[in-house]
Amino acid sequence: MIRRCWPAIDADPAMLAYHDREWGVPVHDDRKLNEFMVLDAFQAGLSWAIVLKKREAFRDAFDNFEPDRMARFTPARIQRLVKNPGIIRNRLKIAASVTNARAFLDIQEEVGSFDAFIWQFVGGRTRHNRWKTLQQLPARSRESDRMSEALYGRGFKFVGSTICYAFMQAAGMVNDHLVGCYRHAELGGSRGR
Repeated sequence: MIRRCWPAIDADPAMLAYHDREWGVPVHDDRKLNEFMVLDAFQAGLSWAIVLKKREAFRDAFDNFEPDRMARFTPARIQRLVKNPGIIRNRLKIAASVTNARAFLDIQEEVGSFDAFIWQFVGGRTRHNRWKTLQQLPARSRESDRMSEALYGRGFKFVGSTICYAFMQAAGMVNDHLVGCYRHAELGGSRGR
């Protein structure tokens, strides 16, 4: 029997696929990093399962999370997104995604890639944690605090430390699979006892 982190995950095929193929896998593609940045901001106050079910609609609505295209969204486009029933229709989060895309592009221009900028907060390599229970998983860390502060300082919105930590988990900056989960070792963590 395969052991996984999340209880009752087998009941939700989308969550099962996300856990087994995406969560905690290191991401270095700027477009994909922008996708996680946007989706994690929309997750605030909601469950990841809700966001995941709407991910394809978000991809369509946000031009596949291409930051250069998102940065050009007009107020009229934002208004259309607010009316889109396929996505989470939070005006502040939608507007923040556009603002963030512009700041994302500024970082790319200055540093060369968002990847180089964002991975600095973990020294360029995945931090492999050794949690044994879900209750041990933190909601934030010193690294996510620093990331949040740096992103806010560059004009980002909806990038509090908890959102940044969720982003770090999604982008594989931290391996928060439980040590008893088969994915922990597959992603480079040592076997738990």
